[in-house]
Parts: sequence; structure tokens; C-alpha cells
Amino acid sequence: MLRSQSIPPASKTTQNAAADILTMIVNLKQIKPHPSTLFKSAHAARSCCRFRSYRPGSRKAQPACSAGVTDVAGKPLENRRQTLNKAAAVLLILAAQRVESAGAEVEYVPATIQPNLAPKQGTFDPTDEDLRDAAALLQRALNAEEVQRHLASQQEEALLTELITKYESNKSNWVPDVVGRAYGNRGNARSRQGKLEESFADYNTAIRICPWSGDPVLNRGVILEALGQFEDALTDYRAVLAVQPQDPAGWNNLGNASAGLGRWKDAKEFYGKAASLAPEFAFSVANKAVAMFQLGETNESMREMRALLRRYPDFPDMRAALAAADWSIGKLGDAESNYQRLNDPRYRDRDWLKVNRRWPPKLLSAWEAFLDIKKVAVP
Repeated sequence: MLRSQSIPPASKTTQNAAADILTMIVNLKQIKPHPSTLFKSAHAARSCCRFRSYRPGSRKAQPACSAGVTDVAGKPLENRRQTLNKAAAVLLILAAQRVESAGAEVEYVPATIQPNLAPKQGTFDPTDEDLRDAAALLQRALNAEEVQRHLASQQEEALLTELITKYESNKSNWVPDVVGRAYGNRGNARSRQGKLEESFADYNTAIRICPWSGDPVLNRGVILEALGQFEDALTDYRAVLAVQPQDPAGWNNLGNASAGLGRWKDAKEFYGKAASLAPEFAFSVANKAVAMFQLGETNESMREMRALLRRYPDFPDMRAALAAADWSIGKLGDAESNYQRLNDPRYRDRDWLKVNRRWPPKLLSAWEAFLDIKKVAVP
């Protein structure tokens, strides 16, 4: 998480002090995801997007972050930045942005991530007052207080816009790094407000300024998914995995884009890869379970659902999915029991399930039959 920190004292070496300034920007810890909180927001999507200042040139896999209000132990998180940076599946505000009404297709140019171009942060001058000011602005933006999520995102966007306007034309060697971060995080703030095309433009700029970073490419892929451009999203996720092959967020999102194209066998494989890389990333396991149901692997799918619910009894997506699966095989009492434990009203919204959560057709059919109290024969 980001906390207010003092500027490194002048007694430190230039290299260490410069590194500390950048650490102030990127020092984000993570926790295990608590899937019961994944869909607590009314505006949740299941692709992973990094709500953080990205680490230029980092080859280390960065586990996906979820939106939630508690950590895995159920302890309250202290603030919004902990929530956004530490938990597991994305908080892009996409629920109001239905794919069918998202507007015209955005112009897409594939990215090539080049980690070798990452700047040497030890060469940044820690006495540069502009760098100090830019770092402070970025930290203030990332720590924007949450009165309401929408207002916090507006505040974050305003601060990042101030940083960009103030320093984009500065010729110092730190500018591409810091301003690139600002563009990427402004894209995140705008996406949470449903400004998908503006967010897309910010990610494009971050990719151009910081060709060494995979995060704006990953995040742009989520926007492309929201706009229904699944092939383009696949291209972005593959670009991320080409340089970060152990990134579970990339594999999970690759599964989502494949599912959007109806390629459920591929989706199952990619979700499984994400789950094997980050077993604590419960939503990739959930995604795999629903893909398995679509492929006719009903018993295996239900075993995965039950296993997740033993670990996380309040996981609404799996509670609803298991109710639908039970109904499809004639276990009507079990289906009703699971339904009674479901506390998320969105699962009664069939459009939301189809467009936003993107459940597969067979699971949707089983769920609709359950809601309508009809018999179902899942092919």
C-alpha cells in the first residue's frame, strides 16, 4: 500500500535516494484475495486490471488484485488504496457500459513490450524539486480518499491530470517513467467512472511513453473486452505473457477474452494456468469451473464449485453457479438451499449475468430454468 513518506534525507547516496523516491510511488504490497468480496461492488467485472502505479521493466509476475472490503482473514482494509491494490479481480466500472451500447469500435494498434528500454531509476536526481513534486502529486492521487468510489476516482483523475499538464513537456530523464505512470493510473481512474474511450486513450499514451511496461497493455485489454473487441484483447494479453509468462492476471484475462469468443476449451486451459500460478487467486478457479460446465464436464465443474464454497462460503458467484448446476441435474432441494444462501441481487438480473459477468450459455440456461421453476435438460 502507499503511505505518506518523507523525502529521503540528503545524506543518502544519490542512487539510493532516487530509488527511495520511486519506491514511494510503487511500494504496493499484496494480500491473498477474498472471493466473497469480488462482486461486492455494483460495478465489478471479472477481468483483472492493475490499479496501481506500474513497475517499469519488472519481469516479476504481479498477481491480480480484487476489489473487496476485507482481506482473506476478514479483517477490514484500512483504505481504498489497500482495497484496490491488494485484493483480486478488477473494479473497472463496466456494469453501466453494456457491450452492445458501448459505441463504435476504437482504433487498435498492437503493442510490443520492451523491458530492455526501462530507465535506470538510480540515475534520477533526488534533489530535483520537480521530481519531488511529481512524486508527491502521484502519491496524493493514489491515496485519494474514498467518500464515494466515483468521487474518489474523479479526485484521482484531477490530480493525475495536474501532474501530466505540469510535467509532460519537462525534459528530465525521469519524466517518461513518472508521467507514464500518471497516464496509466488516470486510465484506471477513468475506467472506474465508465469513461472507456478516454481510458483507452490514456493507456495508449502510457504504452507509447513507457514501452517497457506490461501493465498499461494488460489494462487496455480489459477495456477492449468491455468494448467487445475480444480478438484485440487477446493480442494485448498475449503481448503481456510474452514478457511475463508467469503472470496469472494475463492468463486469467486471456481466458476471459477466449470465452467472449465462445472458445471455452481454450478458456478452461488459460484459467487453469492462472489458478496453477496463483492458487489463492480464487476467481480464476471459479472461471475455470463455469467453463468446465459449458464443456459438459458437469461433475468436475461442481466439485470445483463445492471446493471453493468450502473455503469461501459467501462467494456469491459460486453459490449461484452451484444452484444452477444442481437444478440442471435434478437436485432441486440442493439448488433451493444454495439459492437461499445467495445474498447478491445481481444474480437475478439475467442481462447482467449475460453481458457483464458473461456466464456461459449452458450455465445461463440452467439458471434461468431455476429462476422460472422449469425443468432443464442441459445438452
